[in-house]
Formats: sequence, C-alpha cells, structure tokens
Amino acid sequence: MSTVVLEAKYREKSGTGAARFARKEGFIPCVIYGDAKDPESICIAKDLVNRYVHRSNFFSTVFEMNGVGKKGQKFVAKDIQFHPVTDLPLHIDFMRVGKGSKVSVRVPLVFVNELASPGLKLGGVLNVLVHDIDVACDPENIPEKIEIDLTGFEFHHTVHAHDVKLPENIHLPVGCKNFTIATVVAPTIMKKEATEETAAATTTATATTTPSS
Repeated sequence: MSTVVLEAKYREKSGTGAARFARKEGFIPCVIYGDAKDPESICIAKDLVNRYVHRSNFFSTVFEMNGVGKKGQKFVAKDIQFHPVTDLPLHIDFMRVGKGSKVSVRVPLVFVNELASPGLKLGGVLNVLVHDIDVACDPENIPEKIEIDLTGFEFHHTVHAHDVKLPENIHLPVGCKNFTIATVVAPTIMKKEATEETAAATTTATATTTPSS
C-alpha cells in the first residue's frame, strides 16, 4: 500500500482551550502515541485532513508526517471525533507504527458478484450490518479493501466474521468475536405490503358497493 504524506506541526500547549484555538486557526488537533514513546500533541491543516478523513479506507491508510517525529516514521489513524451537527473532524488519534510490528486496522468491506447470488436475483436484499472489519497485519501489507464473494448466496445466507476469506498474512485480531456481517433477506416485507394494499383496496370496494340501510 502506498503511503500518504501529511504536513504537521507540534502544538505548544494541550488541553481544551489549546485545541479550540488550533481549530480557530484552521488546524485539526491530533495526538500521536505508541511505539514505546510518550504521546505528543500535534495539529494538521483542516483542508488537508478533509481530503482523506471521509474516505472509506482512512483507518487502513499508512501516513507519514513531515514536521514531526523522525523521518520515515509511519502512523495509522486509530480514532476520530466528529462534530455532532456539522460532521467535521474535531480531533484525531494517530498511532506510531514501529518497523516489524503488527497493527490492528479497520479495512472496508466490498461485496462482489451480486448477479451470481440466486437469492438476490430472485428479489432478495443484501442486508449489510458491518461495512468494515478490524484485521491484524504488517503495516506494509495493509489491504485497501477486503472482498466478500456473494456467488451462490441463497435467501437467509449469513456471512460471519470468521467466514471472511482474508489475504495471506492478514488475520482477525486475537479474541475477535464471531459477529454477523451481512445476510441475504427474502423479500417477505414487500409481499406483506402488497397483500395489505390488496386487502385495503378490497375493503374499500366492498364498502363502496354495499347499499346503505
């Protein structure tokens, strides 16, 4: 995976007031931590952050930062806070990635071969519960996406985390629970609504043609 280079600078002060001031000046306050080093407060230009923060692979992107840390130091984003109304980023946590280390990153899921799913071809709906998944891997081999092949999926076919075929040397984190990712739902709701509409139309027609006493 290619590395994205960000321009960053240290923040002289930390805390709520300092973070608010950084935002007023057009920067997003951030913290970098990990790799057996003390946490450090930094900030990155808001316009630069907004280029990447809403991309589906933001948490699986490897970053370098000019202006902070040693040259060539790698980072991955671990957490981000958004404004509850504007959905703009307020704060980001980045983790340093040491050479030879393993990282747990969030990777987007992509569903392929929908036309090869008998359930979907017959009008079923793919109910996606999870759009990304945490995996453990070498930072140099973080996948941009993980594909889930829908070939052969019938009605009620369910995909769990442990069913996902991961690339070589990519694993689920230790202790990961076997949660549901997606299922093919039969179009029973559509049939139910159609039946209710037919029943309502029949009731209306009957009421119209029945003579009053």
